[in-house]
Amino acid sequence: MTLAIGTDRAETRHELAGTAYDLLVIGGGILGTSVTWMAAQAGLRVAMVDAGDFAGATSSASSKLVHGGLRYLQTGNVRLVAENHRERRALAADIAPHLVKPLTFVVPIYRGGPHGAAKLGAGVFLYSALSVFGDGMGRVITPQQAMAKVPALRSEGLRAAAVYGDHQMNDSRVAVMTVRAAVDAGAVVLNHAEVVGLRQTGGTVTGADLRDRLDETEFGVSARLVLNATGPWVDHLRRMEDPSAAPSIRLSKGAHLVLRRQEPWKAALTTPIDKYRVSFAIPWEDHLLLGTTDEAYEGDPAAVRATEADIAQILDEAGHSVRDSQLRREDITYAFAGLRVLPGGPGQVAAAKRETVVTSGSGGMLSVAGGKWTTYRHIGRHVLDTLAHLPGRPLGDDLADILPAVPLPGLASPDAVAMRLWTDRDPGTRMDPLVARHLATHYGSIAFDLARLIREDPALGERIHPDGPDIWAQAVYARDREWAATVDDVVRRRTTLTVRGLDTPDVRAGIGKLLG
Repeated sequence: MTLAIGTDRAETRHELAGTAYDLLVIGGGILGTSVTWMAAQAGLRVAMVDAGDFAGATSSASSKLVHGGLRYLQTGNVRLVAENHRERRALAADIAPHLVKPLTFVVPIYRGGPHGAAKLGAGVFLYSALSVFGDGMGRVITPQQAMAKVPALRSEGLRAAAVYGDHQMNDSRVAVMTVRAAVDAGAVVLNHAEVVGLRQTGGTVTGADLRDRLDETEFGVSARLVLNATGPWVDHLRRMEDPSAAPSIRLSKGAHLVLRRQEPWKAALTTPIDKYRVSFAIPWEDHLLLGTTDEAYEGDPAAVRATEADIAQILDEAGHSVRDSQLRREDITYAFAGLRVLPGGPGQVAAAKRETVVTSGSGGMLSVAGGKWTTYRHIGRHVLDTLAHLPGRPLGDDLADILPAVPLPGLASPDAVAMRLWTDRDPGTRMDPLVARHLATHYGSIAFDLARLIREDPALGERIHPDGPDIWAQAVYARDREWAATVDDVVRRRTTLTVRGLDTPDVRAGIGKLLG
């Protein structure tokens, strides 16, 4: 039995407690959702739980980029950049063109900066060559050409600029669509379900005991294999299995700011801060996204925040290339931070390798750490392949081959969807073009489901806040079809209300009432 999207929590708990699963994935971030999706495609009975919301922590606190990683060329990791580009092209062309869109990046070259024009020009050319010139040819442009693309660019000392192509996305929406794809493939999932203990049979981990954080109901899940994909909490769960387990990871905090934009930007900025670090200024959701920081973090993962020091650092580093008029504190709508999970070891976190590590515990629980959005499908396949070839074959011998390019739900041209949304209704009740574009680029063809909700109840076509494009149909859809159970689930991760600074007390109260 596979539960449909929108099944209530009690039914899902009943299904989880009454089924013997091949694989239980604990953690619904980048890694957990990807492995769950791949495992379901391979024909396994798979369940996934998360103590919070899907992608509720680090996985929705990224730089919102699907990119090859220009800075990896600096460390000579050409193979990694090429691999990133392959996955980026697949996401943009075949998997999620409705959610992943191209974006031009400008690298300003200032007098006295850490890199010269010749070096950066060669770097962006190699970068675009590794992507088979799919986004045009990386090249050096004049200061005037750079200013035309980014009017807020600081002109003092600007000698030239390098330009290259990459992609961006809304990480929360990609996460929700991936969970939906996993459920479509047969997985059973539940958010806000916290692991309170691991089940063991003869010293082997064979499931978990859980508590529903929304109503305190306790239940259990049994599985042949348990995968710990809890990100910053990976060692916490490992100590449940073995209290003497040594730390396996270290954490690096990355903070970002979102500001109101003073004028349109035709490109993003990648500003070199030193030999290795860069600062991004990216047009995103009609705003400007700035970041990121990279510093060791040793506190409670649940308490990570963008501090006053983070905000000052981000604004200062952005000020290397962005005019002060675009960096006013009163224009900040949102500040957020997430934690990168890095392999344990000495040295600075900024220089640590960004790699995925799979380890086995004393009770046979597998722990996986270190993921990123660009290659999340590739990582999911790699982890599943590792699980399939474990000694003793706990998942059995027969896993179906995974198709190379299963798209995320809603696959469609955003331009075509927006056009249909705008023209399909009666002239007197036509959808606002900005709302139509917003729905098309966040849902793809699923936006037509929201349009049907509006036809049945025109009030759902009203904006939740007059200054943003999110509408009430999105909140209803999030509740009924996208596992949104709390106000934060809706305002932070199913809509763009929080990033735009529009989750006012009145808005939150209205959504709370809708959620019941």
